[in-house]
Parts: sequence; structure tokens; C-alpha cells
Amino acid sequence: MKEKIGETAGKVWNILSEKEEVAISQLPKILKEKELLVYQALGWLAREDKIAYQTKGNKIVIRLSEPERKQ
Repeated sequence: MKEKIGETAGKVWNILSEKEEVAISQLPKILKEKELLVYQALGWLAREDKIAYQTKGNKIVIRLSEPERKQ
């Protein structure tokens, strides 16, 4: 399971490297993965300070953190 979470975290990172930001609610659809797995992957990335969260209206969006965007 840990391997699948890490793999999904990599997919999330790749999507965010292509797009400026993505609504969290859209990620399971984009990745074609279960919500729980996507949320675990987001936790992994957040723990490593690779993503930043922001509230826009009634949505929560994520983007790569500033140091990650500079890579």
C-alpha cells in the first residue's frame, strides 16, 4: 500500500508541475484513483513540503510549493 501511495504522490506532483493549480476535488477524477488513495498521497506530499494549499471560494486548491516550482 505504501508503494501505491508513493506512486500516486508522484502522479500528483507531475500534474501540478504541468498546471499551476488543481482543485483537490478534481484529483481523483484526473488520476482515475480512489479518493482515499489520492488524499493519502496529498498527505505524503504535504509532509515533505512539496505542495501548498489555498482556499478559493468554496474550493481547496493545491499547487507545488515555491521551492518545488523553482526546480
